[in-house]
Amino acid sequence: MGKNIGKKSTIKKLMPYIKKYMFYVVMSLIFAAVTVCLSLYIPRLTGNAVDLIIKEGFVNFDGILDILKNIAICSAVAALAQWFMNTCNNKITYGVVKDIRDAAFSKISKLPLKYIDTHPYGDTVSRVIADADQLADGLLMGFTQLFSGVITIVATVGFMISIDLGIAAVVVILTPISIFVAKFISGKTHDMFKLQSETRGVQTALIDEMIGNQKVVQAYGMEERVLDKFDEVNDRLAKYSLRAVFFSSLTNPSTRFVNNIIYAVIAILGAVLAIGGSITVGDLTCLLNYANQYTKPFNEISGVITELQNSFVCAGRIMELIDEEPVAKDKTDAVVLDSADGSVQFRDVSFSYVPERKLIQNLNLTVKPGQRIAIVGPTGCGKTTLINLLMRFYDVSDGQILVSGVPIKDMTRASLRKNFGMVLQDTWLKSGTIKENIAMGKPDATDDEIISAAKAAHAHSFIKRLPKGYDTQIGEDGGSLSQGQKQLLCITRVMLMEPPMLILDEATSSIDTRTEIRIQKAFDTLMEGRTSFIVAHRLSTICEADVILVMRDGNIIEQGNHKELMNNKGFYYNLYNSQYA
Repeated sequence: MGKNIGKKSTIKKLMPYIKKYMFYVVMSLIFAAVTVCLSLYIPRLTGNAVDLIIKEGFVNFDGILDILKNIAICSAVAALAQWFMNTCNNKITYGVVKDIRDAAFSKISKLPLKYIDTHPYGDTVSRVIADADQLADGLLMGFTQLFSGVITIVATVGFMISIDLGIAAVVVILTPISIFVAKFISGKTHDMFKLQSETRGVQTALIDEMIGNQKVVQAYGMEERVLDKFDEVNDRLAKYSLRAVFFSSLTNPSTRFVNNIIYAVIAILGAVLAIGGSITVGDLTCLLNYANQYTKPFNEISGVITELQNSFVCAGRIMELIDEEPVAKDKTDAVVLDSADGSVQFRDVSFSYVPERKLIQNLNLTVKPGQRIAIVGPTGCGKTTLINLLMRFYDVSDGQILVSGVPIKDMTRASLRKNFGMVLQDTWLKSGTIKENIAMGKPDATDDEIISAAKAAHAHSFIKRLPKGYDTQIGEDGGSLSQGQKQLLCITRVMLMEPPMLILDEATSSIDTRTEIRIQKAFDTLMEGRTSFIVAHRLSTICEADVILVMRDGNIIEQGNHKELMNNKGFYYNLYNSQYA
C-alpha cells in the first residue's frame, strides 16, 4: 500500500505547503501574542484593584474605576485580535488542505495505470477526502490552540517573574512532569490512529465497491455475505477508534492532575509569602490567576497533540499518494505526432504485469496503413494488453512499438493517443449533458457535427427521445441510460473525432443484434482508409478484417484473413466452429 511515512517525514513534507502561507502564519503569531498578553495583563490589573481595597471604609473607588476602564479596553482589543488570529488560521488551514488536495488529485491523473489497477478506488478516494478533512481539523486546532498555548506559557512565566522569582522558578521546575506525561501518552496514540485511518480506507473501498456493483450483489444473493464483511470491517474500525480515543483521552486528565498539583504548590507558597509580607494580597491573587492560566494551555496542548497524531497519520497517507512515482515524463526531444500514416510495427515486444508471470514474449507484427487488424483468442491471452501497450498505458518490458515509423517511446503520449479513437467494452461517461459527453474529444465541435456523428452511430433517435435531447443532463457513468445507450454515446464520441487510427475493444458487446448490424456498417464507413484494431469475441464481426491475429498465452499463433485461417483448420477454425457449428 505504498511507503510508510513517519511523523517527522510527514511534517517535513507539510512544510512547503505551509510556507506558502507564511505571511498569515506570522500575522497569526502576532495576533496570538497580542491576545495572550492583553488577556494576561487583565489579572495584573485585577490584582492592583484588590490592593486598592485596603480595609473597610478605605477603598480607592476612583482608582478602581480607572482600572475597570483599562480592563474593558484590554478585553475589547484582545477579542478583536483573537478574531483576526482565527481568520488567519482558517486561511492557513483550508489553503494548505486545498493545495494538498490539488496536488493529490493532480498526482492521480499522472499515476501509471499499474497503481490504479492495484489499489482499491475507495481507499484512494478516502485519502483525498476523509484524510484531508482530518488533516484540516488537526491543523486548525494546532494553529488556533498551539500558538496561543505556547505564547501563554511563556508570557505567564514572564508575568510571574515580575511578581516573585522564587515561585516562577518552582513552576518552571515542575512543568516538565506535565510535558513528559503528555508526550508519553501521545506517543502511544499514534499507532492507534494509524490503524484507525487505514481501516477507514478499507471501509470506504468496500462501500464504494458494493454500491457500484449492487446489481451483481443482489443477483447472486450476496447481501448477507457483504453485510457480514462490512460488519467485520466496521467492528474493527470501532475497536481501533475506541482504543485511539481511550488512550488519547488519558492525556487531558493526566496533565490536569499534574497541573492541579502545581496550582496547589503555588497557592501554598504564595499564601506563606503574603502572610510574611513579601508580596501583597493583590500579588497573591495575580499568582493564583496566572497559575490557572499557566496550566490551562498544557491541557489544551495535550488535546492538540492527540489530534495532531491523527492528523499526521492522515497527512502521511495523503503524502504516500503524492509521493507515488508518476508516469515517466515524455523525453525532452519527444516527437509530436500530428497525423499518423497508420503504419504500426511490433518488434520483439515482451511484456508482463508481474515479472514472474510471463505474458507477451518476442511478439512481432507489421500493420500496413489502412489495414483492419482483428485480434481474437481465449480470455487472458493478451488481447487487451496489446491495446494497452499500443496506447502506452503500459510500457513494454523489451522490444519496441513503432507508429508511422517512430518508436512510441520517442513521441509524446498526448500526440500518440490523439491519433487513436477508442471504444471499449467498459463504457465511461461523466456527469454533464449528452452533448458534453459526445464532444469530450472535440470540445469545439458544432451542434451539426455532433448530430451528424450521432446519426452515423445510430444514437440520434434515442437521444431525441430524452427529455431535453442533446442538453439532457446525465449522472455519473450515464445515470439511468441503458448499457447499450451508453455504448452508443461512446461510439458517437469516436465518430465525431474521426481519428487516423481506431481501437474497438468489444465495442458492440452491449448492443442488440439489429443495431449492431447498423453500427457495423457505420464502422465500415469510419474504418475506410484508417488502420483499425478490433478486439472481438463474436467472430462474425471480424470476418471482413484484412488480417486476423489469433493469440494464445501472449503469442500470435496464427495470422491471416478469415478464409485462409478456416482453410488451415487450426486453432481459429476450432474457435469459429465452436460458436457457429
